[in-house]
Amino acid sequence: MSKRATGHRLPATVRSALRFCGRSVSGGRRSPVAGGPAAAALAALSLVAASAAQGATYAFIVSGLGGEASYEQRFREQAATMTTAAQKLTGDGALVTTLAGEKVNREMLRRELRAFADKVKPDDQVIVVLIGHGTFDGEEYRFNLPGPDPTGSEIAQLLDQIPARDQLVINATSSSGAIVEKWKRPRRVVITATKSGGERTATRFAQYWAQAVSSQEADVNKDEIVTAAEAFDFASRKVADAFKSDQSLATEHARLEGENAQRFAVARFGAATTVSDDPELLALYARRVDLERDLNTVKESKESLVEAKYYDDLEAVLVKIARLQRDIEARQAQTNRGRRGE
Repeated sequence: MSKRATGHRLPATVRSALRFCGRSVSGGRRSPVAGGPAAAALAALSLVAASAAQGATYAFIVSGLGGEASYEQRFREQAATMTTAAQKLTGDGALVTTLAGEKVNREMLRRELRAFADKVKPDDQVIVVLIGHGTFDGEEYRFNLPGPDPTGSEIAQLLDQIPARDQLVINATSSSGAIVEKWKRPRRVVITATKSGGERTATRFAQYWAQAVSSQEADVNKDEIVTAAEAFDFASRKVADAFKSDQSLATEHARLEGENAQRFAVARFGAATTVSDDPELLALYARRVDLERDLNTVKESKESLVEAKYYDDLEAVLVKIARLQRDIEARQAQTNRGRRGE
């Protein structure tokens, strides 16, 4: 009997795959308890494997001039929080560069960004974060540092020298929206704390971005990985809530430009911080990521497909996931036996 004749009841293997994905048959995300720790761990490790296949993740964090003692302390604390999160994310402190303090000036920024670019390969991912104050005179954005301020055009040139194809750039300063068009590139996601150069007030965005990468509050799907998309949504919502709580007019509205911000992990927790060293298992995890994308594509096409076609396509992908899951479990068991010397 077909699935359509039984009220679209999917085969047991398909329903098992759905349960393993931590999803309900209707396509909604199940609770962490219902999905179970194994589901959460595999989902996390799948994304870790995908990152491993792409190369390393590098981070470059800069804390700019505060102008006042309270801002100096705030910016340094935010940079420290983001640095800790980045070190945990990359798994190697050598992949994280942080510039903070009164010695950080235009020349140091240029020198260190060039040195950073020399480390990076095309298959790597990079995350660049600017914290502090910015200005815009109607023509040029400037990032406030001791001495002459680097312009948005200068920083754009330095970013373009980084060979990594996938780049995430977060400018959390005031007036940061002014640089979006200059910094946009294919496969680069640009996030700014303000929508334009005209939003000049000191921003709150960095505070909540730091919160997003240092706790699991922003992890909406509970896979122990915070993506750039999740962190942006979290920080934007927190900024709006803060102005509402203060009963004041919002002076900043964050922007995100670029495609597939969810492909950038910005924080990892729990099982997601562990990467297997088995290349075959990593390849299976990477394949799992591809199938998850296929599953999302099918689900997104639901409204444009006739019901029978939708369920046929859904079943085809889920059967592949179920079969892949058997291969993953078999390889995991083999790997574990090898580690125990059996």
